Amino acid sequence: MEQEEQREMPETNPTLKENKMGIMPVNRLIITMSLPMMASMLIQALYNVVDSMFVSRINEDAFTALSLVFPMQNFMIAVGSGTGVGVNALVSRYLGEKRFQEANKGANCGIFLVMLSAVFFSILCLTCSKWVFILQKADEVITGYGVEYLSVCGGLCFGMFAQFIFERLLQCTGKTLFSMITQMTGAIINIILDPIMIFGYFGFPALGVRGAALATVIGQFCAAILALILNLKVNKELTLSIKSVFRPKAEIVKKIYSVGVPSVIMASVGSVMSFCMNNILMKFTSTAAAVFGAYFKLQSFVFMPVFGLNNGIIPIISYNYGARKKKRLQKAIRYGIFYAVGIMLVGLIVLQVFTEPLLMIFEPSADMLKLGIPAIRTISYSFVFAGFCIAASSIFQAFGRGFLSMMVSIVRQLFILLPVAYAFSLSGNVGLVWWAFPIAEVVAVCISSVFLLIVDRKIVRPMQA
Repeated sequence: MEQEEQREMPETNPTLKENKMGIMPVNRLIITMSLPMMASMLIQALYNVVDSMFVSRINEDAFTALSLVFPMQNFMIAVGSGTGVGVNALVSRYLGEKRFQEANKGANCGIFLVMLSAVFFSILCLTCSKWVFILQKADEVITGYGVEYLSVCGGLCFGMFAQFIFERLLQCTGKTLFSMITQMTGAIINIILDPIMIFGYFGFPALGVRGAALATVIGQFCAAILALILNLKVNKELTLSIKSVFRPKAEIVKKIYSVGVPSVIMASVGSVMSFCMNNILMKFTSTAAAVFGAYFKLQSFVFMPVFGLNNGIIPIISYNYGARKKKRLQKAIRYGIFYAVGIMLVGLIVLQVFTEPLLMIFEPSADMLKLGIPAIRTISYSFVFAGFCIAASSIFQAFGRGFLSMMVSIVRQLFILLPVAYAFSLSGNVGLVWWAFPIAEVVAVCISSVFLLIVDRKIVRPMQA
């Protein structure tokens, strides 16, 4: 059996040239790798906002339902993208070390793991959707809207998980342009179908919130199918095989999750934070929870490009770490931090200046507008600090030190943000609650800086130039 695997996945491939991640000038490489992913992430942010924009035209309760769905959606995204991060870092490092057989095993094992996750979440969402809203103290109307949405998006989540892994496999070999194409395809399909399925245009039945969920699912399946086709046609560095997918190796699983599990936990902490924040805010009014949901939609226009940058930098650092190219690695780290902070600074300025016009996208009531403008301006003060922390997180993950990213995320959101938000809520002034966000990010910057110094001393400096 081992000999058969050797024939299917050769250890070396003399026909392959040196990957661009090892030879292209670093600044140009980061831009080349990241811009397509940043563009695709912006499209993702756009269709998330468009989704909510159309739903908000049903009524505020429907919009609030989507805000309360977010913790479960984010949990699914955390598992899919976190596993993808582990696969990305592992496969990129193996390619940098010219260990092509191990790279193929990592890719195929990653496919198995994400589809197993999809089965789990599909069953969970089909059987337990109602409890997501009951536990967040939603009334019957909001719960009804939420169950409609989550039972479709969660029950049919296979497209979303497949999209995650196949796009990550394109990214880890430097083919970010193709990854961008697949993400944009899914997003554009979603945007086109949203109004048709929600309001019933062109003879299609008006499905309301359920229509928004169906539009999302169809877009995800289309993107996943396209990403699979591109992997089979253009991703020559990797060999995907159904037989290999169903032969996961314990050693490979362990290596994927050594980076992936901290990333999953780190992203899942966001779900816990959102869930608990919704509970804190619902004690004031459901409008406060709607404001929180609107903020998350708007901030995605700022955070998504930084995450795209993050996705571009991880394989660059991992590849050059595997290839032992110290100077290239150090440059990638410096540029990554600089660009992340710069993007977040621009985002801060935009949200401070254009708060009201941006909030008007969601057809806010007078109360929602009154609560939302100071809330968004207050939370956005945390952006520059968050940019540094996101860049640091990508560096930790690329070196296989995802545990450090996880620790920063847990401390920031569970040990600082939530306790501070709860303490401020006891004052009875919801305006104070929003200050928990910048306070938490300042603490996170301090912790991330210490961890970066440790990584530099223990990993980067000992490498030969």
